[in-house]
Amino acid sequence: MAATTGAPGENLRINADRLRDSLMEMAKIGPGVAGGNNRQTLTDADSEGRRLFQKWCEDAGMTMGVDTMGNMFMTRPGTEPDLPAVYVGSHLDTQPTGGKYDGVLGVLGALEICRTLNDLGIKTRHPIVVTNWTNEEGTRFAPAMLASGVFAGQHEEAWAKAREDAKGLKFGDELKRIGWQGEEPVGARKDKIKAFFELHIEQGPILEAEGKDIGVVTHGQGLWWLQVTVTGKDSHTGSTPMPLRKNAGLGMARMTELVHEIAMGHQPNAVGAIGHCDVYPNSRNVIPGKVVFTVDFRSPDQTILDGMKARFEVEAPKIAQDLGLGIEIEVSGHFDPVTFDPGCVKAVRDAAERLGYSHRDIVSGAGHDACWINRVAPTSMVMCPCVDGLSHNEAEEISKDWAKAGADVLFHAVVETAEIVG
Repeated sequence: MAATTGAPGENLRINADRLRDSLMEMAKIGPGVAGGNNRQTLTDADSEGRRLFQKWCEDAGMTMGVDTMGNMFMTRPGTEPDLPAVYVGSHLDTQPTGGKYDGVLGVLGALEICRTLNDLGIKTRHPIVVTNWTNEEGTRFAPAMLASGVFAGQHEEAWAKAREDAKGLKFGDELKRIGWQGEEPVGARKDKIKAFFELHIEQGPILEAEGKDIGVVTHGQGLWWLQVTVTGKDSHTGSTPMPLRKNAGLGMARMTELVHEIAMGHQPNAVGAIGHCDVYPNSRNVIPGKVVFTVDFRSPDQTILDGMKARFEVEAPKIAQDLGLGIEIEVSGHFDPVTFDPGCVKAVRDAAERLGYSHRDIVSGAGHDACWINRVAPTSMVMCPCVDGLSHNEAEEISKDWAKAGADVLFHAVVETAEIVG
């Protein structure tokens, strides 16, 4: 049989009810306290979710591979099994107070592609591999996208497996404990990937606000994470004259304004904020003598991203000097901006057009496994709206129609790339 050269017909759509039912069934594993999920990576709940995913895939006639970082690869064979496979997926782990869709929609939406192909009796030349990447969230073992980063050669496996959680438990030990350390060398298959697609909720408000069904992800923001330590002198708030204070908290406040000003100077896509902070001694009647805080700068433009970091590194010490404070700035994380593959982006955009879904190009403000895989294979992402742009929150919600639209577009992009046989 010859491969069909055209795109899948407009009538080919996923089963929205089955996708919704699968999302709700997975959400029963690792329930949160407020309607969401707490299925953190390498926990017993993570293991249980993996087993359910494995069962569903095997019921759909797929075979499983697991690498030494616990990444799961569920393969639907192609008619020419030696051809490079089309990979599609995301992650099943969640934040401690996570939602039911972040990552999970991408994994189960990918499974739904294979179920729908089975329903319709459709074969593809290239195999399709549905993927669950380990520890995308990074909430238990930092950094985020850890296992896909090892897969793509961005992290050393030994370093990754030595990462510790808050209790001092090591990633490698926990992976073995839950029974999901595979034998396949991590990254062994990266040269046999034709393309990778990832469906994800937007995790922001743009699509819903503009009434768009689909976000065609063209870029991913790069980031600089800085850890800043400002030192002054802790002293009594009531008896220390204002001109004689060395207030580390005041230094942080002015640097917070600086971060905001820097990011606002590079609109529309640049962002910046101070997230985590620790104030010492953190007493109501003591002027802070030390503050440690993090700065998060992001932009899809490398020059802008580096420029924001450079300006902060010049102007923050001036603020400290004016207030008689000491300052240390350390880089705690970095990720270059991502430009997704034009061919994969076009496949997503064309699918949305073909299916009649409203869409816009969008830049991903969050990191995703696709950002690492883009370094070793042609990659793109599909986004659908989420209510109020809310994510990393148990109240995270999407409509069945939004999920269907995203999965339909994913289906068409993946199947066109995998080439229907007929």
